[in-house]
Amino acid sequence: MSRTEYRFFERLRVRWAEVDMQKIVFNGHYLMYFDTAVAGYWRAMAMPYKETMAHLDGDLYVRKATLEYLGSAQYDDSLDVGVRCVRVGNSSILFGAGVFRGDTLLVGGELVYVFANPQTQTSLPVPAQLRALLQDFEAGQPMVDVRLGTWDELGREAQAIRTEVFVQEQRIPKELEWDAADASCVHAVAYNRFGMALGTGRLLEHAPGVSKIGRMAVRQSLRGGHIGRALLDQLVDCARQRGDRELMLHAQASAAAFYVRAGFSPRGQPFEEAGIPHQEMVRAL
Repeated sequence: MSRTEYRFFERLRVRWAEVDMQKIVFNGHYLMYFDTAVAGYWRAMAMPYKETMAHLDGDLYVRKATLEYLGSAQYDDSLDVGVRCVRVGNSSILFGAGVFRGDTLLVGGELVYVFANPQTQTSLPVPAQLRALLQDFEAGQPMVDVRLGTWDELGREAQAIRTEVFVQEQRIPKELEWDAADASCVHAVAYNRFGMALGTGRLLEHAPGVSKIGRMAVRQSLRGGHIGRALLDQLVDCARQRGDRELMLHAQASAAAFYVRAGFSPRGQPFEEAGIPHQEMVRAL
């Protein structure tokens, strides 16, 4: 088993509490590492777990877990936990997993999940949508579809996401969140394979040749799954295609590094907007 067999990894760091009297990671913690990585695997597929299982009228239950110990992790090691779907049966899904320190495999394992009725925990056939999602993810197919459109076309989904993120999570007053610019902006909404809206953003003409990206929001459970970057890339392409020479945005301070990685640079001094520290950032097109 090698790293090349996996297209998904979850990066973890060994904590003090996970090391036993032998000064190595206690054997039972590797199951927790695998479980954490499986949650990341669902996120990488743009799949909010709870909502997806409700949509599919079932849930996944671990039927069997096996581990093979080849080496030991120690305190403060950086570990990459790989997960891959090996096989989808009638009602079961077999995942392979491996804990790597660099290129060295420390622990390998297999997890068998059964799709079942949550009330009776009796097995059900794996839904065709879930089967196709797993197969396409392992084949490297895109998991997110970003659509551009007007407020009339995408406003219902964009409003729901912005309400969840800005109004409910960040407690921004409603009167500051909604403005007349929505009617004239180009909006972007990211959808997963189940048609669930996961993130949004908008593109506003700020001045001749200059557009402003704003209202970038991704549902909390899906952050870190590259949905924000997919939205941003589509909005950048839209601005470029209509001939803009510059893009600007007001980034929340906590997201500034995300925009730097996408080619934006800070301009001016930090400031406060809606009670949250911000930084103006720009990118030439």
